[in-house]
Amino acid sequence: MVPTLSLGVEYNPLADDVRPLATWIAMKEKAKRPAMIFGTSSDRIGTPSGQAYFGTLSKNLNELTGVPIAPYAGLSYGTYDGKLRVIGGLWANFGKGFSTTLIWDGVDLHPTLRYQYRQHVFTLLWVATENAGLSYSIAF
Repeated sequence: MVPTLSLGVEYNPLADDVRPLATWIAMKEKAKRPAMIFGTSSDRIGTPSGQAYFGTLSKNLNELTGVPIAPYAGLSYGTYDGKLRVIGGLWANFGKGFSTTLIWDGVDLHPTLRYQYRQHVFTLLWVATENAGLSYSIAF
């Protein structure tokens, strides 16, 4: 078992598309250093097909700001249109299992609201700030 590696499967019922998910924390965050993360998932939210490969840097700023936020930025290559894009976002923790992430996929902004109960995660997405979506995941 590798504690910095997460593997999964993503299913998009609207496109009847199944894709691998993987996230590897190549470098854990330290007091003065951001985390470095690599991974793969389906291409941008809303594309009918394709795989994305990404690398990001993220840093929890709670100690610096007193606010439980963590921005991230990086690059993503998507096979749907064969483009390399600058990506980024901001995570904020509200406590009691609730958090939000503003996701910039290089084309559109996707606000989310997330609730986690034990190993269950429910995410409400506002895809491209136009369409609502729901995601469920379970960790085991």
